[in-house]
Amino acid sequence: MTTLRYLKGVTTLALDAEKCVGCGMCVEVCPHGVFVLNGKKARIEDRDACMECGACARNCPGEAITVQAGVGCATGVIMGALRGTEPCCDGLAQGGSPCCG
Repeated sequence: MTTLRYLKGVTTLALDAEKCVGCGMCVEVCPHGVFVLNGKKARIEDRDACMECGACARNCPGEAITVQAGVGCATGVIMGALRGTEPCCDGLAQGGSPCCG
């Protein structure tokens, strides 16, 4: 099975390891296997697989995860497909303009 990939290096996902309580909820709820448990702490295993759905952040009891749900690469891939262009991301990881103008 092929893993769906988005644009490299643009996700807004961040993990504060100091706040992580090691519950593993992020591992359980992430549909793309972005997280793994490393001992008693979560670790981002595959950042570029993140589709910025926000499930991890909403389910993190330690508030260790932040992500701007619904603004990232999934939008760029969808807009590119709708417009018949390549996927694009115009500064969304930095809070810029909406993807693809």
